Amino acid sequence: MIRLRLALSAVSVLALAACQTPTAEPAAATAVETAPARDYAQLMTDLRTLSADDMEGRDTGAAGGERARNYIVSRMEALGVAPASFGRLQRFETTGRTRSGPKVFNGVNIVGLIPGTRAPDRYIVVTAHYDHVGVSDGQIYNGADDNASGVATMLELAARLKAEAPEHSVLIVALDGEERGLLGAREFVKAPPVPLTSMALNLNFDMTARAETDNHLWVTGTYQHPTLRSILEALPAQGSIALAFGKDTPADTGENNWVTASDHAAFHEAQVPFLYLGVDYHPDYHRPSDDFEKITPAVFQNSTELAIAAFRALDRSLDR
Repeated sequence: MIRLRLALSAVSVLALAACQTPTAEPAAATAVETAPARDYAQLMTDLRTLSADDMEGRDTGAAGGERARNYIVSRMEALGVAPASFGRLQRFETTGRTRSGPKVFNGVNIVGLIPGTRAPDRYIVVTAHYDHVGVSDGQIYNGADDNASGVATMLELAARLKAEAPEHSVLIVALDGEERGLLGAREFVKAPPVPLTSMALNLNFDMTARAETDNHLWVTGTYQHPTLRSILEALPAQGSIALAFGKDTPADTGENNWVTASDHAAFHEAQVPFLYLGVDYHPDYHRPSDDFEKITPAVFQNSTELAIAAFRALDRSLDR
């Protein structure tokens, strides 16, 4: 996740997490943290694999990023998710940012298509960036929450949609280059496999694991698209994890405004409706300590269930 993170220190992240207040009341949460009765072995395997040391932080254009990409492609093919009209991969070359200044990156987006039953010519574009910041000063930034978690949630959603088809057609998009300036998202919007006018919604998952920070999975974008809030606000909590709405109003300033914080910003700029689902800052955000071992499985599983419930509710209600 981008969230002005290159300028944040660990101290400022902790302070931010302590002082932020919700801009809207979250749904009520239950007290006991238990995961639903479902097999989450693949969800946890996807998270663990993508955040392992041998992925070397999944930097755009690096060997670790290529290994992550090959894994995601293999998962999409194992699920039977078809490629997009232009193929499975969307390659791009563009200038992104680094700590030392601009640099040209060679990135690759991964795109799959699941046809819809009711509105096959209308698309929900589900996105999650698979890149992270790589290796710095000999330390691997594994990015388990940011954003191996969002990719794992997206792959779990894809598996559910293959088992029970969506009403809208769904583009499953693992984006590259988010950490370098939303590079993959901007490329996708610039050269999409379907017209932008046929996109009913971009639903972006970025950091879906560490919801125990405040027991919320935040939904950003209902201020811009208020009709979407009524679709989601009745969804019940999963375990202790509930939806909360906000971080998208003019009163939300600086790092507390997430409208441009991740890949959904490129869709928003292109006038495609968007919603962003993600957790709040935590002490391991953009640190070498953002590791698989820091994630509580039941919390991540409940957050993923809530994200999938949000998708299903939106899929049922859009374009009615």
